[in-house]
Parts: sequence; structure tokens; C-alpha cells
Amino acid sequence: MARGDLTVFNEAKAYMIDGGWAAADVIKCAILDNTKAPLANDVAPDLSDYTEVGIGGTYVAGGISLGTLGNCVTETGGVMTFDSDTNPTWAQHVNNDVDAFWGLIYNDTSGDQAIAFINLGGPVDMSAGALTITWNALGIFTIT
Repeated sequence: MARGDLTVFNEAKAYMIDGGWAAADVIKCAILDNTKAPLANDVAPDLSDYTEVGIGGTYVAGGISLGTLGNCVTETGGVMTFDSDTNPTWAQHVNNDVDAFWGLIYNDTSGDQAIAFINLGGPVDMSAGALTITWNALGIFTIT
């Protein structure tokens, strides 16, 4: 897996297609260290299955909101697009963690169920510079 690759968890695909979440559910992006690498076929993945980077500096537990599911999901011509206007950013701070490896998109309202993860090409030292995840202009991911 290369830096910048985004993978949707298999269970999240099934859950979204099944209509398992509500439009008002809050979607967030957290930053993980490399204690346990996420895999597409992880069973029932949620935020607690992984280890967030240390809390301090500009990083707050749970990460940054990407908006509600209703704002993140659109459908046109049979293609569901998952996207956010928020490119999560954590400013450089001396107290930030130094070993960011993964970004984790998850449903904060529904038991912190994991949706997708992005390879940050870590370790990323958040004390040496800002960390910004910039989503693809065509959407974070699509399901056809």
C-alpha cells in the first residue's frame, strides 16, 4: 500500500449499502499510530481496534469532524460518492505525536464504526510540521 492510498473496509461497504447508518450520524477522521495496521477485511472494525496518536498539542481525541453522513454521501447515476468539504488539518505543535501512520474515517455516532483508512506514509512527525489530508477532488471514494 502506497502513501495516499485509501481503502474502504469491507464491512463498511456492506453496512452503507444496507442503509445501516442515519443521515445525521457524525463522520470523523482520526490519526493512528502503527501499533496495529488497519486491513480491508478487519472484522467489525471500529476506532477502539486501533491506537490513536498521542493527545496533545493540536490533536484532540477522536480527530476532526468531516460532517454528517447525509452531507458526505451523494448519489448520481447509480454511483454513490462519499466526500467531505473538510480536509482535516492539524497544525504543527511541539507536543504533537511523532508517529502518525494512518488516517481513519469512522462513524462517531454509531459506535465508532470504521469506514475507511488512508496510508499517511508514516511515520509522520506532527511536531515538525502540519499534517493535512487533502481528499481527491472527485470524492473520498465511490461505490458503483
